Order: sequence, then structure tokens, then C-alpha cells
Amino acid sequence: MPEQYLEPNQARTGPATPYEKKLAGALSEIFAGGTHDLPGVVAGLNGLGLNAPDGNAWDIARFRAEMRRLGE
Repeated sequence: MPEQYLEPNQARTGPATPYEKKLAGALSEIFAGGTHDLPGVVAGLNGLGLNAPDGNAWDIARFRAEMRRLGE
């Protein structure tokens, strides 16, 4: 039977940057804590002190834009 799950890095064009690793770790921590809604994720990132790439606090628009950029 073929593997049913995606390889976690199959779409990457290169190794993850330190920023991407930090963001992934923060998101994993937030999800592990039981938060799965967008406002909660944004609040969780801000609560962990991880700023958006522009140096400002996260908001929903910044989070969506960054996820879109990282998914390209």
C-alpha cells in the first residue's frame, strides 16, 4: 500500500531558513496547546513574542499574506 501522507518538505526548493524554523516551531506549539482557529493562532504568535516579518505584531491579514508567500 502506498504511503498516504505527504512528505513534510516535498514542495520545498531549499532548506528552511532560521525564520521559517522558528515560525514552524511556534505554530506547532500553538496547535499542540489546542488552538486551531485563526484569531487564536495570531494571538498565540503575538503571545510568544514572534513578530511578523515586517517587525510588527501579527494580525490576520499579515498571517494570511505570510502563509501565502511561504506557500508559493
